[in-house]
Amino acid sequence: MGIPRYIVAGPSEMLAITGNGISEILLKKKHFLWPLQKCTRLDISPVNYSFQVQAMSAEKLPFYLPAVFTIGPKVLDETNYESLIKYAKLMSNSDKQSTHIQDLVKGVIEGETRVLAASMTMEQIFKGTKEFKQEVFDKVQLELNQFGLYIYNANVKQLVDVPGHEYFSYLGQKTQMEAANQAKIDVAEARMKGEIGAKLRDGETKQNAAMIDAETFIISTKRQGEGKKEEVRVNTEVKIFQNQREAEVVEATAFLAKKKAGWSQTARLAEVEAEKAVAIREAELQMEVEKKKAFVETAKLKAELLTKATVEYDIKVQEANSELYKRQKEAEAALFESQKKAEAQKANADAELYTRQQAANSELYAKQKEAEGVATIGKAQAIYLGSILKELNHNYTALRDYLMINNGMYKEIAQLNAEAVNGMQPKISIWSGANGGESNSGGEGGSGLKDVAALYRMMPPLLETVQEQTGMQPPAWLATLPHHK
Repeated sequence: MGIPRYIVAGPSEMLAITGNGISEILLKKKHFLWPLQKCTRLDISPVNYSFQVQAMSAEKLPFYLPAVFTIGPKVLDETNYESLIKYAKLMSNSDKQSTHIQDLVKGVIEGETRVLAASMTMEQIFKGTKEFKQEVFDKVQLELNQFGLYIYNANVKQLVDVPGHEYFSYLGQKTQMEAANQAKIDVAEARMKGEIGAKLRDGETKQNAAMIDAETFIISTKRQGEGKKEEVRVNTEVKIFQNQREAEVVEATAFLAKKKAGWSQTARLAEVEAEKAVAIREAELQMEVEKKKAFVETAKLKAELLTKATVEYDIKVQEANSELYKRQKEAEAALFESQKKAEAQKANADAELYTRQQAANSELYAKQKEAEGVATIGKAQAIYLGSILKELNHNYTALRDYLMINNGMYKEIAQLNAEAVNGMQPKISIWSGANGGESNSGGEGGSGLKDVAALYRMMPPLLETVQEQTGMQPPAWLATLPHHK
């Protein structure tokens, strides 16, 4: 009997004891090791495993998924005792840094990652990185539970393009080009709005200045006309008063009357001339006002046409740029679509070729098995017939009769004969001569005539039978048969 030893595990170790008095495995941090017992130290510290998993999305786009997993057994407590037992059974003999453990963990992670990535599109993987990471974490943890391992931390890095499939590079270039083009469009729109606003302000200023000048000139003209009208009226009234006074003075005399008449005529002419002068002046002023209005309207129309032409030019330039950008994008989309169609056609062709190969292999295998079955049956029948022939003392006639009886050949022949004669309605015709076909002539000459007479008696029923069975008439030179109604 050996001496028991007291063994203590390190902070990151567990003792797995087996042997005498222990039904399976006992996990302890410290233990008295008795004789016929074995102790194995388990390193339960987690280890970092770095991988670069190559997967393919639902659109058949390959990519690299760099990931770092921190994996190890759980610390011993009441809830994970069975997990540590599994780890002690399956993984205790392997170094955690060995290729065996790394290949095991990498195989589980790669398998689950590829299966999950194949059910998601590239856009779903890229936008839902957090959900994708959690899904990978859960599925990998579910597989590692059977080895007693636990994922302490999982860090999934950004997706990386596979050489020859620069999907993320093209996506980044597309985003940069869209941002640059949008910035150009915003700058062009801001410039267009600024220039249009400036032109509008200048046009409004010029229009308002022309309107104020025209209104001022019209008011000034009106004031001058009203002053001249008032002056003419006052002068006329003064002249009338003077004429009245003069008329009163010269009323008594004809000379004075004549003078009054002359002065009155002069006053009237002056009044008429004054009115006509005022009218002429008003017409001239009105003409000037119309000219100014026409000038203002012309200037206003020129400004509006210039502004409209400038705006239409800027709009057409923007539309041309937009159309050019749209066509470029459509060309890029068509190129990308054609590339994807070519890849899809190639994949379909590979799949169809593989399917045809498998179908051909299956058909060849079925034909081989069928031939083997036929050969086996033939061999068995040959052995069977050889044994029967031996028992019949090599009597081939007896063997033939036996095989025909055994296979029901006689029954089939009888049935075929019965079917052949079934439904037949034979018609028997009896012909005889006038005197019973006998002749009273004797000798050899009489015998020859008898044979000829018998031949002639046989021909009518024979020809009638042929007509009934085949519908054929004998030639007219041979015989003529009555028509049956």
